[in-house]
Amino acid sequence: MESEVRNLRLRTGITVPCLVQGDADARPVLLLHAWAESRRSFDRLLPGLADFRVYAPDLRGQGDADKPQEGYSLAEQAEDAAAILQALHVQRACVVGSSSGGYVAQQLAVGYPECIAALVLVGSPLSLRDRPPFADEVDGLTDPVQQDWVRASISWFPLLHPVPTWFIEDRVRDGARMPAHAWKRILNGLRAATPPTESGSIDAPTLILWGDRDGVLPRRDQEALAARITGAVLKVYPDVGHLVLWECPDQVAGDMRAFLDSPG
Repeated sequence: MESEVRNLRLRTGITVPCLVQGDADARPVLLLHAWAESRRSFDRLLPGLADFRVYAPDLRGQGDADKPQEGYSLAEQAEDAAAILQALHVQRACVVGSSSGGYVAQQLAVGYPECIAALVLVGSPLSLRDRPPFADEVDGLTDPVQQDWVRASISWFPLLHPVPTWFIEDRVRDGARMPAHAWKRILNGLRAATPPTESGSIDAPTLILWGDRDGVLPRRDQEALAARITGAVLKVYPDVGHLVLWECPDQVAGDMRAFLDSPG
């Protein structure tokens, strides 16, 4: 299978690496990772997406992308995502967002609907206005961010299914590579934004995947999110926590394929 990492210079002024994998004629899928992760957080999902042309970038401030001081509002994060598609010469794609990456995907669908063929929102919030209990810890971060702190931060989102140690340690390295200002400003940019479904409409076919043991995103919010997106399908994963992508990558890939292959 064709696979390469391209360094993309975006119209927004930053450079980001992007994994490109799959047949050039296959359906395009853009993967948007969660806050403090990287494109490598999709490593366990990729084997299930062999029939797609996958684009998985590191987003601003994270992974191996540029880490400027500014540009972290939700609108700017969505603009980066649109600029990534433009740099790749992809007119429309299915956009898959994990956790806060799904919030960016929603904003992309509101601001750039012409880019969206479909949405898959994996443990994605309806709103991030409320101050999370770990915000004080993030506010107190200084450089360099320590791996031990990042490792401890994973406990904010309890795992209910086994996740390989190598995968968790790779996410620890993701977090430790981020400067403190990126940790803070990405979170603040997400929290300060008007929730996308309050600022505009989303008309793209949408699949919402949510774990019923998610201690961050309540079921009522997921039902409200589905109700605000015409025709959205909500699928609940029993006994799964917030980190759906970490816990159930094979199931996510299978449900995504079935949804995108379904008529209408």
